[in-house]
Amino acid sequence: QVQLVESGGDLVQAGGSLRLSCIASGYISSINTMAWYRQAPGKQRELVATITRGGTTNYEDSVKGRFTISRDNAKNTVYLQMNSLKPEDTAVYYCNADEIRTYIGRPYFKLWGQGTLVTVSS
Repeated sequence: QVQLVESGGDLVQAGGSLRLSCIASGYISSINTMAWYRQAPGKQRELVATITRGGTTNYEDSVKGRFTISRDNAKNTVYLQMNSLKPEDTAVYYCNADEIRTYIGRPYFKLWGQGTLVTVSS
């Protein structure tokens, strides 16, 4: 069984920083593109940032220059460093893996974590 587990969400004041982590567990041989999404109350889930296995990154316009996505392939972990947080960043943040290959069994596609709540107070 492969799963993604996020952590690091918290209540923080505007202008503050948080670092989210997402660990993929299981008999994993490789993970393709990983991403962070977020869903604010009453809104649709939106893409925040992506990172390929080779380290190529892309960001949603509103987080460019403030958020940094990174990954450690050896640890099957992806991070999201969030600086200069704004109240509009308040959301549940979800980790996503495009394709996870395992040493045993079938690959996993479009796997989601359970989410971690980030609340930014003004």
